[in-house]
Amino acid sequence: MHPKDIRILDYTYDLPEERIARYPLEDRASSKLLVYNDGVITDKVFRDIAASVPAGAMMVYNQTKVVHARLLFRKTTGGVIEIFCLSPHDSYPDVHTAMLQKRKVLWTCMVGGAGKWKAGIGLQTELNGVVLRAQIEERNPASYTIGFEWNDDSLTFGEVLHQFGKMPLPPYLQREVEASDEDRYQTIFAQNEGSVAAPTAGLHFTDDVFKSFEHKGIKNAFVTLHVGAGTFKPVKSATMETHDMHEEWIDVGLDTIEQIIQNTENPIVAVGTTSLRTLESLYWIGNKIVSGAQLHLNTVAVTQWEPYEAAGCCSRVDAFTGLKRYMLQHNLERIVTRTQILICPGYTFRVVDGLVTNFHQPQSTLLLLVAAFIGDDWRKVYEHALNTGFRFLSYGDGCLLWRKG
Repeated sequence: MHPKDIRILDYTYDLPEERIARYPLEDRASSKLLVYNDGVITDKVFRDIAASVPAGAMMVYNQTKVVHARLLFRKTTGGVIEIFCLSPHDSYPDVHTAMLQKRKVLWTCMVGGAGKWKAGIGLQTELNGVVLRAQIEERNPASYTIGFEWNDDSLTFGEVLHQFGKMPLPPYLQREVEASDEDRYQTIFAQNEGSVAAPTAGLHFTDDVFKSFEHKGIKNAFVTLHVGAGTFKPVKSATMETHDMHEEWIDVGLDTIEQIIQNTENPIVAVGTTSLRTLESLYWIGNKIVSGAQLHLNTVAVTQWEPYEAAGCCSRVDAFTGLKRYMLQHNLERIVTRTQILICPGYTFRVVDGLVTNFHQPQSTLLLLVAAFIGDDWRKVYEHALNTGFRFLSYGDGCLLWRKG
């Protein structure tokens, strides 16, 4: 079966409301950990994850940072308009550049209550002497281009968001942001601002967990994928052929590319589906270089169906060696581009051997990714988790999955 013919209804399960973790545990590493390896399931505690990872393996983390993407503006009539900042306008080369803009910026947004926002009317809010204004610049089919302006020359847009915005908790938590979310809906290694959702597999990691890896000789590497709101986008089409996979920005340094090349003989473990999607996308970018295809980093570098239709595929080390050579030739310290990769059953993994992840929503592209990684045993894993008290979704428990084959 071609992945386009996959029926999303075949990837569902019953998730009771009471199994969704509304709040994080007090201690990040006290979450439960399900370990799946060659058909065998073992229950552990997350702080002991190092015991289930071989010495010499390399863990790869997504160091994106969640921004305060929810902005509330009150109209003169008293009504509230909510603007949810999705991603920078296409006029900016990357998320980092857009976050550093001063005085004004363009952003692609969703707007709650847009029908009550009359054309040509600007909104504004004020805090500590700083005035932030918003204006609709363009109405797009599924979003809006919003122009923001503020009156403090010293503030970047990232700082403006932090001052005026709210943390964008997942909608399925069905609650408002609380003070504890400022810390707990962020990994301890978050650095690069740009996500509207946390890479939640990383929420379990603590300094003590990192120390346990160090003692065992397990390596660490870092990538960035800025998680977009599309991660929560339900699959509404009957088959995947008509599902439009969202685009997300990736940003990876030459040092990480070199670490992967040097780690050819040892397992690579992606911490989170976002790290996995980044690593597999890097392979396809490298494969283009090796095959002599034209590379366009200023557009979507890896499209939705590309991995299933590529003619020739090189080895992992050849792909990353080609990527390193390209970066050196073009004096690039980082690969910054967008990926639309869709990983579902039928995908052949080129880079990742193990995956640390949480438990995902029914009928989601994230569940499809898990099914691609461990095959039909995803049902056994999820049934076990439901029957043994595991907590689900962003603030829930984790699992360590080792790829079949």
